[in-house]
Amino acid sequence: MEIIGKIKWIDETKEYGTKGFRKRELVITTEEQYPQNILVEFVQDKCDLLNAFQIGKQAKVSINLRGREWTNPEGQVKYFNSIQGWRIEEISEELNKEMPPMPPPTTFESAEGDDNEAEDDLPF
Repeated sequence: MEIIGKIKWIDETKEYGTKGFRKRELVITTEEQYPQNILVEFVQDKCDLLNAFQIGKQAKVSINLRGREWTNPEGQVKYFNSIQGWRIEEISEELNKEMPPMPPPTTFESAEGDDNEAEDDLPF
């Protein structure tokens, strides 16, 4: 899966535990009718991929969705999801603007498959 948008935030690499688990987070804002701020985490050696990127740049992030189950000390089962990045590519703003828009959805096709317009009884 991929997310395309503008980089809003890049965190520093953080280490956890005695074995040196590394994690670095990025927020990318999608550019759609209702923009979404998506938090993506990069782990271990993938943390270094973010060194070449800056806030405000357009990027395409390849991701995997991860889910896990955890049982708390009281015996309740909880579920957690995360979005893990494994590749990131800069997209030039010119290229992003040159991408053709999606064609409008087809609203009517005749059953016979011909190209003639169907007659309707609308007054306009």
